[in-house]
Amino acid sequence: MNKKLLVLAMSAMLGLAACGNDGDNGVAGTPGSNGSNGSDGKDWSAVNQWYVDAQARVTKADGLSVNNEVGAAKNVILFVGDGMGVSTITAARILEGQLKGKTGEENALSFETLPYVGLSKTYNVDGQTPDSAGTMSAMVTGVKTDVGVISQAEGVVRANCASTKDQNLVTSLELAAMAGMSTGVVTTARLTHATPAATYAHVPDRDWEADSNLPAEAVTNGCKDIAAQMLDFNYGSGLNVMMGGGRRSFIPKTLIDPEGKAGKRSDGRDLTAEWLAKYPNAAYVQDRDTFLNVDVKSTDHLLGLFNSSHMEYDYDRSEAGVKGEPSLAEMTAKSIDILKKNAKGYVLIVEAGRIDHAHHAGNAARALYDTIALSEAVRVAMEKSSEKDTLIMVTADHSHVFTIAGYPTRGNPILGLVKTNDENGIAEVTNSTDANGLPYTTVGYANGMGYASLATGGDERYNFPVDGGRKDLNFVDTQNAGFHQEALVPLSDETHAGEDVAIFARGPSSALIQGTVEQNHIFHVMNRAANLVAKAEAAVAAK
Repeated sequence: MNKKLLVLAMSAMLGLAACGNDGDNGVAGTPGSNGSNGSDGKDWSAVNQWYVDAQARVTKADGLSVNNEVGAAKNVILFVGDGMGVSTITAARILEGQLKGKTGEENALSFETLPYVGLSKTYNVDGQTPDSAGTMSAMVTGVKTDVGVISQAEGVVRANCASTKDQNLVTSLELAAMAGMSTGVVTTARLTHATPAATYAHVPDRDWEADSNLPAEAVTNGCKDIAAQMLDFNYGSGLNVMMGGGRRSFIPKTLIDPEGKAGKRSDGRDLTAEWLAKYPNAAYVQDRDTFLNVDVKSTDHLLGLFNSSHMEYDYDRSEAGVKGEPSLAEMTAKSIDILKKNAKGYVLIVEAGRIDHAHHAGNAARALYDTIALSEAVRVAMEKSSEKDTLIMVTADHSHVFTIAGYPTRGNPILGLVKTNDENGIAEVTNSTDANGLPYTTVGYANGMGYASLATGGDERYNFPVDGGRKDLNFVDTQNAGFHQEALVPLSDETHAGEDVAIFARGPSSALIQGTVEQNHIFHVMNRAANLVAKAEAAVAAK
């Protein structure tokens, strides 16, 4: 660096000290002063909040002690934000901060405070941009597989039962049960949907949720539907906690549920009744009130099916007064309270499934609210567990084509229209405009159904035609939850994206979450932390 550049760099650094920027915690920093080479002789680093906050983080990190010995974790909790790419995390962080009355950028979601972070490569064996079946299968089996395939190796032909011979992969949940640990799956999607299904089922097509979804070839060759496989889970003491939506796949077509909707089973089986008959100290709940009244001390096996299909978006559950469904945080807390009774430990997998669905509908607001709900669930898990004996990992199965763009001033509403700064760094009053003179939002989608301003939003979007391209948003409330962002490429459904996603971790073996790794690496971290394979093998050999 030449002398002139060195002087400029020092000036910039001292100028930062003097300007008193806001600190990481959103509180205005202490006005700075000149450094030790300045007129007052003070150390600028001691009074600049940016510096102080960063130094505190580094000091805290220096004191972290993580046990990386094999089997050091008694418990493992894996959180999956379905479709939660880095841009979604960033936007949700800002929205949560703004909901607290701050500028937002300085905020941190609960899992962003975890000490170890890495990146996961999400591609499937046959897909550059993946789907949830292949990605979750990689995370819970340690093996990558094809698009649409649930916990079976890449040798299968999708939707062909005959091709599945000797292709089943053992999952982390199955290993844990074999080892005598307790097991649980919590989701806001259907329990039979791709991500949760990969933990306990093995099928060559993610759409085989109920027996009525099985093609003739599958029936002829003896394949079972996903819901039935949940009842067939016979490892160890079985499944301890299973909660989410998807009631329709567990009850017969002749049965009408509390929502007034019929089941989808053609075989006449009521799998909810079979759950109660199969397990001792079992409970089955369908609404939040009954869920809250479950006695964790006397319940060892809990099945919760809170919706015929997917559970409500968190925005609708909390904002629109839907009281029939528990929150993701409430389900996580109840699960841990039941599972932790086992002295051998537990493996719990929690999915925020509807982040993905909101993005597919081009509805950023609901995707971000569901991400915030996931953050709350992780916070609860952090409070209810110790980093000394519990590995917590938070990641996504894949990303979405969700963007944060323009040059909005700090604190600009993340769901709002872009307002930038003028040449003096002062936020402008008027909206920024494109080459056609039209204002634009900070967040948007590279493809999808495009613009809509609806009474409700969310899945309501599918009742209206695709509407791509730019619109005049001057008199549109883009911060309303019924607003659906514009999309560049018009499609009937917004798509997944192929870039890497983040992994956050704390606890035993969490130091293995660093750098860029293949997605199936996550299983191997869980296995090392809890020694799942060795414990399962020992338990099986002892029988």
